[in-house]
Amino acid sequence: MAENMGKSFIWFVGVVEDRADPKHLGRLRVRCLGYHTEDLLKLPTADLPWAHPMNPVTSATVSGVGQTPLGAVEGTWVVGFFQDGADAQMPIIIGTLPGVPSELPTKVEKGDDGEYAGKGFQDYVNANYPKYEETDMNRLAVNLIESDESGLSDSETNPHPSLISRRADLDTAVGTAQIDGIREGIAQIPEDLDEALETTGSWDEVKLYDEKTAMGDTLFTAEYPNNHVYESEGGHIREMDDTPGKERIHERHASGTGYEIGPKGSKVTRVKKDNYTIISEDDYAHIQGTSRTTIDEGLRVRVNAAGESGNNYNIEVGAGSNVNVEVNGGSINLTTLSPDVGDINLNAARNLNIQVGLDMKVAVLGNASEEVVGKKDEFVEGNNTKTGKRIDLNL
Repeated sequence: MAENMGKSFIWFVGVVEDRADPKHLGRLRVRCLGYHTEDLLKLPTADLPWAHPMNPVTSATVSGVGQTPLGAVEGTWVVGFFQDGADAQMPIIIGTLPGVPSELPTKVEKGDDGEYAGKGFQDYVNANYPKYEETDMNRLAVNLIESDESGLSDSETNPHPSLISRRADLDTAVGTAQIDGIREGIAQIPEDLDEALETTGSWDEVKLYDEKTAMGDTLFTAEYPNNHVYESEGGHIREMDDTPGKERIHERHASGTGYEIGPKGSKVTRVKKDNYTIISEDDYAHIQGTSRTTIDEGLRVRVNAAGESGNNYNIEVGAGSNVNVEVNGGSINLTTLSPDVGDINLNAARNLNIQVGLDMKVAVLGNASEEVVGKKDEFVEGNNTKTGKRIDLNL
């Protein structure tokens, strides 16, 4: 074999029949047209030579560095050459070949003797690939659009399953916080806090991958041959869409978790289950517009978990705006637990206005003092009772 290496270039086209490389090198067993019979009894897949895949020079392919040479499946058509020339026992795979299958694979059952009796050049064990009698190009890249007989309405002829599920799972009518208003003093006239939210009390998830035509048809925006798509066997998808004016980046897990960046830079992130963010040091966020967060259930915030001094929970609002807290059907509770450093301090630069709908109760376990620099008016429509061991009035 060695004497023929480099002496002549003999190439082949074939079909992958086995990728379970026991040495984990990414090798494939390929049945080559013109070199190997299709008869599985005469030449079982196990007797085919292992073919090494060729990686690009941008991949180191040493000690795990670079891209793993995995991707071809049983049923993939490949092209390559024999590094041992005419001996044709040491195949090297250069690449894969897309096409349009004329027929789907036929599954062959193993006989009592453990052999397969049938035709090769196909995925005869599982009959998984090819799946469709259509182009091997990903449907997200092809995006076939057809018009009706009138030529006025367009529709997708063969949408990708992920498009169907994304459209069905769209998040719409997400409510935002709309506080009715606070009262200026004790007046019964609500103050409008946010006119924008008064008319836009909810929002919809933006579809960066769709657009509506003049006739109202919703179409996937990618155009062939601009959308560069990778899809794994498990259904994980990566799109780099270079369609002019509709450029997108999209990565999606088979579960539906993923993100997408639209042509204007908008980004949509969707997590189908739990989401964890771990930051080893500090976290900085700068939102140059308005932030709206809607939580369907509860919210817990824990600050200073280490119990160290100076780790405060600070909120600062610039001039001209308010801090508004509203509970629709519950209570507002403020509690300090430490008897040594557990004060609640209120400092109003102007007025302090409190309106109580029913009773007001204040329990002081120690002393109570009240200092008024100006005058104090007290109006009680009912009885006014003061009880004490001794009551001193100084005029």
